[in-house]
Amino acid sequence: MSARNRSSRATQQAIELAFAVPQVVAQRTLRLTTAGVQPSLRDQREFWLMGSEKILAFYESWFAMFAEAGRINQQIALSMLQAYWLPWMAPMPGFGSGASRLRHAALDIAHKGVVPIHRRALANANRLGRVRR
Repeated sequence: MSARNRSSRATQQAIELAFAVPQVVAQRTLRLTTAGVQPSLRDQREFWLMGSEKILAFYESWFAMFAEAGRINQQIALSMLQAYWLPWMAPMPGFGSGASRLRHAALDIAHKGVVPIHRRALANANRLGRVRR
């Protein structure tokens, strides 16, 4: 994936989150305030879902970033082994290409971590936007 695609993908996710998150927060804050001290069963389910999905998204995000970092580390180890065992076949990377590869790796890891949060935030915005009392 090119650098332009990586940054445009990250930009698109950030813009979508910038619109979805305040909408979800506003809907849920309104629901919390209108529920009062005796929330209905429906409200209690929504509040439980609110907390549990944050925990799940956190773990999914960390696992995705961990798996992507592992994949990238395997690629780095393979390229090092190839450079050691087959130096005539591996291109000699310069400093710029190494820094570029690290920047791309960091963007890929960050993207994998944002995907679960992005998915849940957009789903909540759609679900809460449709549901009316």
